[in-house]
Amino acid sequence: MKIDPFERMNLVISAGAVATSYALASGSFTFALALGAALEAANFHALRRSAQFLFWGVLPDRRAWGAVFGLRFGLLAVGIAAALYFGANAAGLLVGLSLIMPAAIIEAWRTRPPIAEDAEALDPEDPAWDGWNPWLARETAPEDADDEESW
Repeated sequence: MKIDPFERMNLVISAGAVATSYALASGSFTFALALGAALEAANFHALRRSAQFLFWGVLPDRRAWGAVFGLRFGLLAVGIAAALYFGANAAGLLVGLSLIMPAAIIEAWRTRPPIAEDAEALDPEDPAWDGWNPWLARETAPEDADDEESW
């Protein structure tokens, strides 16, 4: 079975968190953490697959995309509500649902582009900086430059 590296990192972090909470916390906290981790793993997997379909052009229209999006969040909300209704520890559930963030940060760091050590830095006084929009992280379009001067 092939697992995406991002999902594998999430699985490793979730398993480590469950093992740690089993050793240090109560059983209800550990169970809620494992349940939250399972819910967020399923939610992220569905999000990732639907994004792949979107980029591949498989979803034909916005209504289908909206239905998939709504179904995913609806199932997540039902899972969380059911867990809380049946007495899951809210803190453990929250921690379990939040474990995707460390996995995202670690995988983004691991797959970052290489740093070009020999790249030349642009002189701070270079006029090329005037053509750069730091708010949009792109070059300023000619019509944007005209709008700025009219202010």
